[in-house]
Amino acid sequence: MIRYAKHSDLPAILEIYNDAILNTTAIYAYKPHTLEDRMSWYEKKVSNDLPVWVFEENNSVVGFATFGPFRAYPAFKYTIEHSVYVHKDYRRRHIGAALLKELIKFANSHGYTTLVGVIDDSNESSKLMHERLGFSYAGTIQKAGYKFGQWLNLSFYQLPLNGPAAPTED
Repeated sequence: MIRYAKHSDLPAILEIYNDAILNTTAIYAYKPHTLEDRMSWYEKKVSNDLPVWVFEENNSVVGFATFGPFRAYPAFKYTIEHSVYVHKDYRRRHIGAALLKELIKFANSHGYTTLVGVIDDSNESSKLMHERLGFSYAGTIQKAGYKFGQWLNLSFYQLPLNGPAAPTED
C-alpha cells in the first residue's frame, strides 16, 4: 500500500535512509542522520506542500519517496528532482517503481514540466527502472563525488511531464 507518510513513519524512513548512506552510493553523504534531522526534513516537506509517500507492507514501512526543487532559482520552479529509497530486504520487488509512478502521477497533476532523477552511475537497476518508466538519459558528470575510497560518477535522467497550462515568471 502506498500512502502519505506520517510522523510515526519517520524511524522507519530514517533506518532506510541511513542504510543507504552507510552501505550504498545512492546518497553521497558520509554520516548517518538523526531522527531530529528526519523530523526537520519531514516538516519542511509538509510546510512546502511537497509529497512524502511510504510503501507499507505487513504494517511496516519498506520504502519512501518524495521530490523537491531541482535548483533554488525561480526559473527552475517547474522542474523537480525526486528521491526513492527501498529497505535493503525489499529491493528488486518493484516497490521503487510503484513509488516513482505515484510521484509521476502527482507531479503531472500539479503543473510540473520536468522530473529529474539523479543516479549514481553504477546503479544499473535504478537506471533501468527509470528508462522503463519513460525517463531518458540526460548526461553524466564524471567524478561528481568521492565515497568508499573511489570517485563516483553521477548520471541524470529526465521525464517530460504535462507542465503548467500557463507558466509564469512570478
